[in-house]
Amino acid sequence: MTGLPPVRAWVASLCVLAVLQGQSTDVHAASLSVLASDPAGKPVEGAVVFLEATGDQATPALPQSKLVMDQIDKRFVPRVLVVPVGALVSFPNSDNIRHHVYSFSDALRFELPLYAGTPAEPVRFPQAGVVTLGCNIHDWMRGYLVVVPTALFALTGADGIARIEAVPAGPWRVMGWHPDVADQSPAMGPELISADAAMTAAVTLELKRKLQIRRAPAARAADRY
Repeated sequence: MTGLPPVRAWVASLCVLAVLQGQSTDVHAASLSVLASDPAGKPVEGAVVFLEATGDQATPALPQSKLVMDQIDKRFVPRVLVVPVGALVSFPNSDNIRHHVYSFSDALRFELPLYAGTPAEPVRFPQAGVVTLGCNIHDWMRGYLVVVPTALFALTGADGIARIEAVPAGPWRVMGWHPDVADQSPAMGPELISADAAMTAAVTLELKRKLQIRRAPAARAADRY
C-alpha cells in the first residue's frame, strides 16, 4: 500500500493464523478479532489493525469525524491514534505549560509553534502513512498517528484484542502496526481472508526495548513554557 511501508510488519503471520469460528448470521458481513501478545504471552496494547481490500468488494465510506490527540502530563494522549484519510485532528494542550508540536514524517510534515490551550485550526491528514509526533521543548514526548485509507480498523486494548465489525464479504488483507515492533520490514506476499464469517487471529509481536528519556526537572526553564 502506497504510503504505509511499515504497516506490513506482522501481517503475514497474523493472516496465516486466521481461522473460521462459525457462520455469521449475515453472509454479506463478518467480524474479525485479533489477539496481539508478546513472546511471553502478555497482551500488547495499542496495536493498530485494519483491513485492505484486494478485490472489487464494497467498502464502507471513510468517517470524517474530528479526532483529538491531547497533551497531558507532558505526554501525547492517546499514544497511538488511528486516523482515516482526510479526517481532521485537534491537538489541545491540557497542560499548564506550552508545547511545540511537530512532525517530520513523509505522510505529513507540520508544526504547531509554542501554544497553550487549543490551536484555532485542526490539522487535516490527506495521505495514508505513519505520522510520528514530537515536542521541540520536551524531548521524551512521542505520539503516533496511523493514517489509514479505510473505515475498517481497530486498536488493541489492555486485553490485546482488536475487533473489527461489519466487514463486507470479499477478500481482505489484514494489516497491522505498533510503534514498538522490533522488525518493521514488509511482509511477503498477499495473505488473504474471506470475510464471510466470524473470524479470529492471533499474532506474537517481538517488541523492541523502550528507550527511557529522562524528563527535565520541573525547575528547569524548559518546563516553564
